[in-house]
Amino acid sequence: MRVGILGPLRVAGGEIGGARVRALLVRLALDPGRVVTADRLIGDLWPGDSPAHPMAALQSLVSRARREAPGLISSHPAGYLLDVPPGEVDAWAFERLVREGDVRAALALWRGPALADAAGLPFAAGPAARLEELRLTAPATRLTDDLDRNAAGMAAEREGRTSEMAPNPTGRTSKMAPGPEGRASETAAERRGVVVAEREGLVGEVVAELEGLVAAYPLREPFHALLVRALTAQGRRAEALALFERIRTALATELGTDPGPELRQAHLEALRDDAEPPAPRSNLPARLTRFVGRREDLDRVRGSLAEARLVTLVGPGGAGKTRLALEAAAGLAVRDGVWLVELASAASVRAAVEGVLKATDLVAALRGTAPLIVLDNCEHLIEQAARVARWLLSEVAGLRVLATSREPLDIPGERLHQVLPLPAGPAAELFADRAAAARPDLVVTRAEAERICRELDGIPLAIELAAARLRTMPMSVLVEQLGDRLTFRGGRTSEPRHRTLRAVFDWSWNLLSERERELLRGLTVFSGGATYEAVSRVCGGDPDLLSSLVDKSLIAVSGDRYTMLETIRQYAAADLPELRREHARYYTELAEKAEPHLRTGAQLAWLAVLDAERDNLDAALHRSDDPLRLILPRLLSWIVRGRWREMTEQAAAVLARVGAAAPPGRELAHGLCVVLTGGGVSRVVRESDHPAALNAYLLGGSLTTPAEAVELAERAVARLRDHPDVWTRSAALLAAGVTRFEYGAVAGAEDLLEPALAGFRETGDRWGQWASLYWLSLVAENRGDFAAAVALGEEPERLAAELSGLETPLGPMTFLLRLGQLKGRAGDREGAARALDRAWAAAERCEDQDMIARVLHARAELARRGGDPGEAARLLGLAMALGVETTPQFGALLRVELARVSESPAAPLRRALELMAGCSDRTVRAAVLEGVAEHLAPLPAAELLGAARGLRGVRESADPHVNGLVDRCVRALGADVCQAALARGATLPEPEKYALGRLAPA
Repeated sequence: MRVGILGPLRVAGGEIGGARVRALLVRLALDPGRVVTADRLIGDLWPGDSPAHPMAALQSLVSRARREAPGLISSHPAGYLLDVPPGEVDAWAFERLVREGDVRAALALWRGPALADAAGLPFAAGPAARLEELRLTAPATRLTDDLDRNAAGMAAEREGRTSEMAPNPTGRTSKMAPGPEGRASETAAERRGVVVAEREGLVGEVVAELEGLVAAYPLREPFHALLVRALTAQGRRAEALALFERIRTALATELGTDPGPELRQAHLEALRDDAEPPAPRSNLPARLTRFVGRREDLDRVRGSLAEARLVTLVGPGGAGKTRLALEAAAGLAVRDGVWLVELASAASVRAAVEGVLKATDLVAALRGTAPLIVLDNCEHLIEQAARVARWLLSEVAGLRVLATSREPLDIPGERLHQVLPLPAGPAAELFADRAAAARPDLVVTRAEAERICRELDGIPLAIELAAARLRTMPMSVLVEQLGDRLTFRGGRTSEPRHRTLRAVFDWSWNLLSERERELLRGLTVFSGGATYEAVSRVCGGDPDLLSSLVDKSLIAVSGDRYTMLETIRQYAAADLPELRREHARYYTELAEKAEPHLRTGAQLAWLAVLDAERDNLDAALHRSDDPLRLILPRLLSWIVRGRWREMTEQAAAVLARVGAAAPPGRELAHGLCVVLTGGGVSRVVRESDHPAALNAYLLGGSLTTPAEAVELAERAVARLRDHPDVWTRSAALLAAGVTRFEYGAVAGAEDLLEPALAGFRETGDRWGQWASLYWLSLVAENRGDFAAAVALGEEPERLAAELSGLETPLGPMTFLLRLGQLKGRAGDREGAARALDRAWAAAERCEDQDMIARVLHARAELARRGGDPGEAARLLGLAMALGVETTPQFGALLRVELARVSESPAAPLRRALELMAGCSDRTVRAAVLEGVAEHLAPLPAAELLGAARGLRGVRESADPHVNGLVDRCVRALGADVCQAALARGATLPEPEKYALGRLAPA
């Protein structure tokens, strides 16, 4: 076992230091391979006593755990997971071995109390109690099997079978000494004597073990019931009856209860003079393969059977309903047996039940008993199955029914359990298990398994069929064939309806009416699901037909959407040109309807609509006969979400379809696509006041030259400053303010950005507010007013989180990083540390190496400002080691900070200056020159500080650090000489080249 929690925590055979670290690993080990959210971990590890900064505390704890147990914990955007298969955690292996009947091996895994290192934490109480209970009941399961085998052997003896024909209850082989002629010398009677002796020895062993358990647990009925049976089997009826009387009295005295059904049944067997052996209590087939991936389903199904008398497992073909039902039934303690009735090839449900129970009067045969009947594959006889189940449940009070079907039986008292495709982790485990059976020498990585299972929709049958193909082909070939998954074939003994995936869905298809088939075909034009409104408009489907397809597990309801597995979509897809055109029309109109709302306070609600329909909008853009009409209203949503790459790729694809010439009436959309793909700005775009055209100006120098960007924005603001629409005015002001800051007169940017912010507040547009505040914060930072920059930067964090979450460049990681840096420079070191801790946690959750490097850089600056250059140097070394300098700007700033804590600053400063060659980011260029000035003599330092002022567009900085550098130059040079040097520096044409010439050789 790689991880042990059945006793003190052990990882790879070793101990782990730190109580809280051990508790974290125990908590993750309860869900191996599954993501445990950060909020859940915080609540479980610090119940009622959450630390001041819970996310930072959790991240720190995970870091410590990773040092103690390298490679064990993986990050996820939502939290963390123990990256090991469940079979490598002893608690999971224990439960699997118990289910498989290997109780001795299961019990050997225990080393002490379950979850010992989490004792006292509420999250551990339930799982620990369950494991301890299973530890106690597991021996009873094995001993029951031993006694049942003994009873079967006794029955065989009564029928006069020889030992060669009768099952050997011990599993041991009787030895026969060869005679002089090479044949067995034992007679049949002698052989029977050996078997009987072995059987008696087995029962004796059972009695001895049970006597110990009864002494240890004097009020546990299952142990007493088994001991009564075992004593009866040994012929010790008087002792068995005396034992019953003792436990009956103890139960009444101690608990005020009577013996339960199992103990009463054992008592009745002991009372019979010549007790007949119990008939077999189940016809369930023995397991041929390991059951993988449905532990939670298994628990829920068994729990449902404890509360409801009819439980129906419903789900699409191939989802594993039958296997789940068999596993659930096999693990139940049922007094009067578990009976599987297979209906796949049956013509009559009642006749099938009668055949299994060997009775024609079912009610008479079942009345007074409490069996479980498993009705498997009800869908093709659904009406009969419903009538028979209702009849028997009404007549037999103790009966329970577990049904599997692709649609509900729809009778009173039915409890449904949806059998859904497997999640990524369990699906990958199933694939790896079946692949190992097909090709034991093949190593399947988790990434490979998850990719294949994702392509197969997590359908267990599809996964098993795919894994089986690895016996005859390499993994790479299997991956190529996933698109043809419907033809994957099963083994020789597979049922015809499970021989291929196509056969699985043929079975469902043949049960549909023609109208249902037509609607199912129509639903395949949608991508990622659809609302009822969309289905009704595109396919004309009515609610009753949709409900029928949901009941038949061919589509599902998720929130307000109807969804379909990709495998089913591939099966049912047909050439439906008119429906595809109607689909494109509907989603074009939806985008046009949404676009005006994206500029108002309803922005978030409509962004959510467009996000939900993203796949459908992409499909409509691909199919539309008029893609330029659809791309125009989508541009603003892409910009607001920060999806620049997607926007430019879609624009290029549209241009490739429509050509270089704009179709009549689509000149603006065509011109914007040209701009987005790096072409020139047409007159139509220049003169338009369309929101998408105004936002295109914000692309600035990335798609045009800086001079052209300034010209475009200034013309737009001059033309639209008095526009009657508030949003249009504000967008023009924002575009001009941004381009001024980036490429023009930095000092004038604030005059445009402030009224832009006021206008966006009036309209309720969160994106406009975010952009205005963000750039105003940059303006304040540029002039060195860090306190103002912090105040302006805190609100955009909230707005960005509302707009996009953590996964895009607009996410709060960027703002947390900036806030941390700004607060540190403003003197709020505690606030800076908190912001950077949050940024670090978010970056680790997203596994964003670039952002991790940036946070390390910011923490290094904070450490240096706090007087710890050694720690700063260490953090910078970690950042450099990641090797993720995604931009010249970050690479240059990293080296400037490194120079500040280095004994040889010249080399990193030279590299920083080289990275700035040709860079258009004036504020970063200024920061680099200021950093170089720290290491130069007063005269060249003053000249570089003047060059930095020129780049920033300020006459004097508010940054105390920069002002301290200027004061040093004034003291050394005198005020007049220093001022002249500052003025001279502001006119330097290539200040980086000048600085390189003034640096000492590396």
